[in-house]
Amino acid sequence: MKVLGINAIFHDPAAALVIDGQIVAAAEEERFSRRKHGKRPVPFSAWELPEQAARWCLDQAGLAPWDLDAVGYSFDPGLARSAAEMCLHDPWDHLRRTYAQRAPGFIATALPGLRPGKVRYVAHHVAHAASAGLAAPYDQCDVLVLDGRGECASHLAGCYDDTGILKTLATQQLPHSVGLLYEDITEHLGFLRSSDEYKVMALAAYGTPRYVDVLRSAVYTTGDGGFRTEPVDWATYAPARRPGQEWTQAHADLAASVQCRLEEVLVELARWLRAHTGGNRLTMAGGVALNCVANTVVAERSGYDEVWIQPAAGDAGTALGAALQVAHTDGDLLLPMPGADLGRSWTDNELENHLRKARLPYERPTDLADAVAECLESDGIVAWFQGRSEYGPRALGHRSLLAHPGRVENLRRLNDIKGREQFRPVAPMVSAVRAAELFSRGPLPSPYMLFTHDVAQAWRPRIPAAVHVDGTARIQTVHRADEPLLARMLECFEHRTGLPVVINTSFNTAGRPMVDSPRDALECFGSTPIDLLAIGPFVVRRPAVT
Repeated sequence: MKVLGINAIFHDPAAALVIDGQIVAAAEEERFSRRKHGKRPVPFSAWELPEQAARWCLDQAGLAPWDLDAVGYSFDPGLARSAAEMCLHDPWDHLRRTYAQRAPGFIATALPGLRPGKVRYVAHHVAHAASAGLAAPYDQCDVLVLDGRGECASHLAGCYDDTGILKTLATQQLPHSVGLLYEDITEHLGFLRSSDEYKVMALAAYGTPRYVDVLRSAVYTTGDGGFRTEPVDWATYAPARRPGQEWTQAHADLAASVQCRLEEVLVELARWLRAHTGGNRLTMAGGVALNCVANTVVAERSGYDEVWIQPAAGDAGTALGAALQVAHTDGDLLLPMPGADLGRSWTDNELENHLRKARLPYERPTDLADAVAECLESDGIVAWFQGRSEYGPRALGHRSLLAHPGRVENLRRLNDIKGREQFRPVAPMVSAVRAAELFSRGPLPSPYMLFTHDVAQAWRPRIPAAVHVDGTARIQTVHRADEPLLARMLECFEHRTGLPVVINTSFNTAGRPMVDSPRDALECFGSTPIDLLAIGPFVVRRPAVT
């Protein structure tokens, strides 16, 4: 079967293509439109489709819309209820159901030649679950989904048997939602809700969870696989912060308290699930599963032997999940997700043409990996543009900014280049065979940067730019078989410096999506003080200022 998956209803619109059970392409609309998250998650935007991402997925496989056997849409309007019934205060929420009901016609208009009857609804949390449980490298697994909301729920707990059939064991109906709770505190702390929740996670490391006892009476599990989230007057604990205003210790303490309670609730839900399945492998999806600090706590305390997180765990991942669910329902044998590099790429000739059109001096070194390592050794900031772009919010060595980890000021430099808050950490990438020497506590390997790890005491003074204020790091392990060029670069850097780690953060500036195309890369390189751009086999160096 040829199945296209579409996510559109809330935020992070995306498309994914599954052919005969194999994931061949997946991309988020933001990488094409250059609008962060694609759109804001308001009812009036529910009609907006990932048109460019969908067309690219088809082009990638050489398909026309009429070649598709089905389209999976990751929202089922038949399950939706009114905002009043769900105790949500949004008088325009009904637009989401209306737009979803008309989605087959909208999609057929966006992809001329597609019959509307080929569009099939997949429940939002089933799509999330499929993006994890059907994409993970397991025959059988448990699945835990938590996000802000779906049609009428915010949570699903279940398990997949060896036939890939989902058995749902628990759900949580709205308005109770740990995802919406985290969005509320994000907004109270002066960040953009449904966008900047990761900033709360970063800020929490600077605080003490002084209010966690109070939160335990407002946010609690119910013993049946569900939970409750009662209203919280955040201003009782810290004043509302205006965007751009300096944060205080009270803000950090409140962030730490919410983060701590989230971790406790997730562990309780995971333990409940394991007690009812006896499983030893857990998969997770939904926006809450992008909280890498909480993921490590779940892996450590839930009792599961293995925990696998969908790299595009947010709503973008439901495009993939919808496609996988439809393909599985119609009998295809599904293959595990091959990696997160499922987006666009360019040939060497295409990249060179872009460089020529930009009239930039460039070179083609005989050893690109060592040329980059040499620049990093001399404390240069490197933009790394290689292969297919990543699906999901993490830069995993395809659209990255790299720096020397041994100089603590490089954390400030990278945050300045990106225009973001100085309390934000950056992530080390390390060879998978060396990771256990430097990092402990979190699961290894960790190829998708979805867990945090304790940095060994002996290494903290050697790689200070990689260490967050609490002594942890969100690492990416690099396997030579999967990423030979990246692994070679790490080896060259270690040969030059004695450090098996390079700092990695996403190749973008604040408020902008990660670069995706050569044009994006050249524009970002030209507007920021990056020292070297490694784009395919070519390098572009910033001229020295005299």
